[in-house]
Formats: sequence, C-alpha cells, structure tokens
Amino acid sequence: MHISIRRYEQVRSVSEVCRKITESFVPLLRASPGFIAYYAIDCGSGTMATVSIFSTEPMALESNEKASVWMKENVADLQPVPPQVTSGSVKVMITA
Repeated sequence: MHISIRRYEQVRSVSEVCRKITESFVPLLRASPGFIAYYAIDCGSGTMATVSIFSTEPMALESNEKASVWMKENVADLQPVPPQVTSGSVKVMITA
C-alpha cells in the first residue's frame, strides 16, 4: 500500500476547494486502478491536506499528477501555492 500526502497553504477557501474536490476530483480517483481511499483535511488558517491511498507506488504517483492537473484546471484561483508532496509505502498499519 502506498500513500501520498499533499499539504496546501494559503488556500483562499478550503470549503470551496473541498466542494469542488467532491464534485469532480473524487470521481477521477474512484475510477483509478488501485484506489483505496482519499481524505481532505481542513487544517485551519487557510491550510489543508489531502491523503490518497493506493495499492501500489506507481498508482499513487499517478494520482499526484492527476491532482496537479486538476488543481490547475479547477481551483488555481483558490490555491495559488503549489503543494508540498510526501509519499511512501506503508510500513505499519493499525486499524480499529
């Protein structure tokens, strides 16, 4: 399992970005091979993060490319600063 975390700062409207994510980005992810889960997090003060979970590294890295293109095409006016991207393979997983 592979996870990509993208941290966005200076977001002008986290709620509007999340609304647009739900409407048009989530369907792209759901159709992606190896998709497991996606989370968007409001960190407060114009900062948000997203977490994408995929079964393999190539699939997760492809999601980063999709996210970059989608952001430029759909919310560039709300998100002027490129995200910090962190990704890697899961080494420990604990669930309830």
